[in-house]
Amino acid sequence: MGFSFRSAVRWRWTSTVVGVGLAIVVVALVAGFALSRSAVVPLADTTPPTLTVNPADPVTSYRSPVVVRGTAVDAVRVSIGAESVTPAEDGSFEFAVPWAPAFEVVAADDAGNAASSTVVTARTLPRMRAVHVTAHAWSHDGLRESVLDLARQGRIDTVQLDIKDEDGVVGYDSQVPLARESGAATKIYDAPAALRQLHDMGVQVVGRIVAFRDPTLASWAWHSGRNDWVVQNPSGQPYSSHYGPIAFTNFAHPDVRRYNIDLAVEGARLGFDGIMYDYVRRPDGSLTSMTFTGLTDTPSVAIAAFLAESRHPVNSAGAHQSAAVYGIASTRPDQIAQDIPLIARHVDFVAPMIYPSHWNPGEYGVANPNAQPYDIVYRSLQDFITQTKGTNAGVIPWLQDFSLGVSYGDAEVKAQIDATRAAGIDGFFFWNAATRYHGGGIHPA
Repeated sequence: MGFSFRSAVRWRWTSTVVGVGLAIVVVALVAGFALSRSAVVPLADTTPPTLTVNPADPVTSYRSPVVVRGTAVDAVRVSIGAESVTPAEDGSFEFAVPWAPAFEVVAADDAGNAASSTVVTARTLPRMRAVHVTAHAWSHDGLRESVLDLARQGRIDTVQLDIKDEDGVVGYDSQVPLARESGAATKIYDAPAALRQLHDMGVQVVGRIVAFRDPTLASWAWHSGRNDWVVQNPSGQPYSSHYGPIAFTNFAHPDVRRYNIDLAVEGARLGFDGIMYDYVRRPDGSLTSMTFTGLTDTPSVAIAAFLAESRHPVNSAGAHQSAAVYGIASTRPDQIAQDIPLIARHVDFVAPMIYPSHWNPGEYGVANPNAQPYDIVYRSLQDFITQTKGTNAGVIPWLQDFSLGVSYGDAEVKAQIDATRAAGIDGFFFWNAATRYHGGGIHPA
């Protein structure tokens, strides 16, 4: 018994010593492994490259590439979307990408760390000294040549050529499906040939689209069961106005809006430098006498929303976007649903139609606007400049070269141009429905 007790004690003591020794060995091995691992594997690199992107220079055309420059220290790649470049040894980089409203520039290193920066693009409008030309006028040798002579003499640098006119007629053989289905597409003039001829002369071309006054589409829609495409009266019949018994399409309908945008994008892709929407408004008259199926906001908000919807597709297709607006819209926006500050946020420039003959006596303190073209143009433009301030939209007015109550000639044309310049604007669009202009009033640039 005594021997067994001592043996048991000895065995337990030996086991404890061995256990402690094994534990010390295990701890030492684990610690050694950890120390060896920390000595061999460095800490992960989590520091991104240092990215600096310079402000992009303004482009003069939406067809021009945007040049992006900057430095990306410790980066192996700088990317904008699918486009990428390898920075120089000092980190500098430069590359050109197609126009977009803004870019995200991403710089990445070998470890996958990335830094990013957003670049907002800017655009400068070219000067536009223009005259209005209808599709039929362009197809007429004499009228076309008279316009080209103005360009040859340096009196104009831009032609405003109709894409879709007040009758809803598209002047060239449009491939927009709805233009063909509704019968709007024609072959009055050859758009690619016209654009090529004008561009070869260094002349810009702004395509005019009469948006919501569209008897062709309205009649086709009504008779094909698309009544909600048409502005209606409270009894559910087409809204009738002095423009005709069925003249206005419903600006609140997405298909009507899409049709006009499709024409604008097609025009931009053909090579029109700009797209100007005219009749981008509701019919004049009491709102209680008309209904707009699907309208969820005020007409003024809906019209501005259409221009917002159109702008990126038009700009991306290469053209600037503008809106012809009533002269009275700056002081009476709800009368035809043209809120100038709202509209100006979604166009490159506003084109107010400030024809002297269209003002009432006493407007802007001018006793007889039609007989005082300088005074009314200068004072009304001051208002439009104020209305568009802070929106990045320019102002280029529509001026009058026709007689309505007062005979207009070279002197009256010149007076309006002088007033426009005095207001700080070096550009204009002249209107004459017959495409006959008093070139003597337009001094060569």
